[in-house]
Amino acid sequence: MTTPTREEHDFLGYMNIPDHLYYGIQTMRARENFTITGLPISREPLLIQAFGYVKKAAAKANYDCGVLEQSITDAICFACDELIKGKYHDQFVSDLIQGGAGTSCNMNANEVIANIGLEKMGYQKGQYDYLHPNNHVNCSQSTNDAYPTAFRMALFMKLDVFIDGLAKLEQAFAEKGNEFTNVLKMGRTQLQDAVPMTLGQEFKAFATTVNEDIHRLREAQQLILEVNMGATAIGTRVNAPDGYAEKCVHYLTEFSGLPVTLSPDLIEATGDTGAYVQIMGTLKRCAIKLSKICNDLRLLSSGPRTGLNEINLPARQPGSSIMPGKVNPVIPEVVNQTCYYVIGQDLTVTMAAEAGQLQLNVMEPVIAFAMFTSIDYLGNAIDTLIHKCITGITANADRTREMVMNSIGIVTQLNPMLGYELCSEIAGEALATGKSVYQIVVTERQLLTDEKWNEVFSIENLIRPKFINR
Repeated sequence: MTTPTREEHDFLGYMNIPDHLYYGIQTMRARENFTITGLPISREPLLIQAFGYVKKAAAKANYDCGVLEQSITDAICFACDELIKGKYHDQFVSDLIQGGAGTSCNMNANEVIANIGLEKMGYQKGQYDYLHPNNHVNCSQSTNDAYPTAFRMALFMKLDVFIDGLAKLEQAFAEKGNEFTNVLKMGRTQLQDAVPMTLGQEFKAFATTVNEDIHRLREAQQLILEVNMGATAIGTRVNAPDGYAEKCVHYLTEFSGLPVTLSPDLIEATGDTGAYVQIMGTLKRCAIKLSKICNDLRLLSSGPRTGLNEINLPARQPGSSIMPGKVNPVIPEVVNQTCYYVIGQDLTVTMAAEAGQLQLNVMEPVIAFAMFTSIDYLGNAIDTLIHKCITGITANADRTREMVMNSIGIVTQLNPMLGYELCSEIAGEALATGKSVYQIVVTERQLLTDEKWNEVFSIENLIRPKFINR
């Protein structure tokens, strides 16, 4: 059975479009031209929702400026509301990475909105004399302001979700910190024994470092609330009526609830992508620190019998196809690998931002791809780390305390009483003979009494050291 089609045309010629599709000829050309990632923009529902806000705000501003009729404005607003509700997202088929600075993405939105609106008005898809993708839906706009504005709004909303995930990660580490409050262990610097601490302090430090990233992301997130809507082609407002830009941004805030502002220099704003560089750099910072934490978890759980074996990670799968009984730290490992991806995407954003010659950055689609996928993948990794690893971690408290008391590093606690030189001598003897510091200091040399030793090495003093002399 033959699929009904409609004929559409553009500057390059004519094409038959299956009549059930809401997108048109320019989107069809994009499908044919850009088979890069295999990920269509429908994968990013917040971007489609943001386009709904942008096109609705533009239509209302154009109506206020006397450019669009009421019936056309109403049809566009209806179609945009449908997109905002989550409908018709399957019609957004352009690849996330595309040439043309996002034109295919913008036209995908224009065509879908036009055809939804045409049906609402009682016409057939493709009857663009009554509601046109360019003349009406894209009125007073360019890809160069509509696409970056939608991208910024979607990115802001995605960061909100991501930051919520980070807050849950912070909470998970803090809860483990409370659980491990009294688990004495040895702190280490340069992988060597240093001074005692608790496992609770270690996990609370993880929570603190995640909290710092939350604050840095919130700060960077504010940079993308400044938009260039109304700039049109290069920032000169060509083809836009007086007052349109201000009205459009006002409606954007009203419809989306995001406190977007109009850039004071639209030419600068149209060519600049510095905000993306800063946000991606902050995401990279987050990935680096998260990977460092996962490295620590792997070290602390290493062995188990021949490693540190201070904590137990939940066993998630057999660890080897040849070694029976081996269980690997697969969750921290997968988070590590995800972090490496995000770190690499920071370079992608850096190079793409640098390549924006003259009055437009044509590389913005790959910036969007890099940032969207980084946020998604790292968010998934954080969720996996919380639920499949952190919440199930247990401590080997006897093992950690034994390592503390057998460590030569505890001699540092005796510096105020015995002096650095004598402590160095004691440490050297312990290292050479295998004797414990306690045996040398209390039993053999009788430099301290048992009472003083117990005062110095009480868990309270080891956790929150106070100055103790003779």
